[in-house]
Amino acid sequence: MKSNQGDSDKRSRRKSLADRVASEDATELDIGLYEGLAGVRLAMRRFLAFSEATLTAAGMTSQQYQALLVIKVAPNSEITMGGLAKQMLLQPNGAVQLVDRLASIGLVERTPSSKDKRSVLVGLTPKGARLLEDLARHHLREMLSHEPLLAESLQRLRRLAKRR
Repeated sequence: MKSNQGDSDKRSRRKSLADRVASEDATELDIGLYEGLAGVRLAMRRFLAFSEATLTAAGMTSQQYQALLVIKVAPNSEITMGGLAKQMLLQPNGAVQLVDRLASIGLVERTPSSKDKRSVLVGLTPKGARLLEDLARHHLREMLSHEPLLAESLQRLRRLAKRR
């Protein structure tokens, strides 16, 4: 019984930064917290603006791009419609509509599952795989351009977390 009490004490002492910050009066927070959060958000917003412009130029939406990423990282680069819906935070009918649109432009294809005849797997077509690779390279290059701001902001937040 004593070890359970000890474990509980350790957990209460290891409050997360979020728990500690949320419990403090905002006027007591270090300006570094705000600077760190502002820097992270600025880098994210710049990246997302780049992403939207790049995807629009490619004739895609961010949701379609995210679906291609989800499919690519799934085992064997195939995913069920239900799995896609779950990963994309969509209702099943929303995933079906998304796949319909991607299939109509030749980026994905449906194949019957060999394991479950009731299930359909969604995979990338060669055209979809090439487009995803091109977009991923552009996104990586842009993301790395924000590394200095992100690194500085995250270091600032990490220092604050250690002090608290």
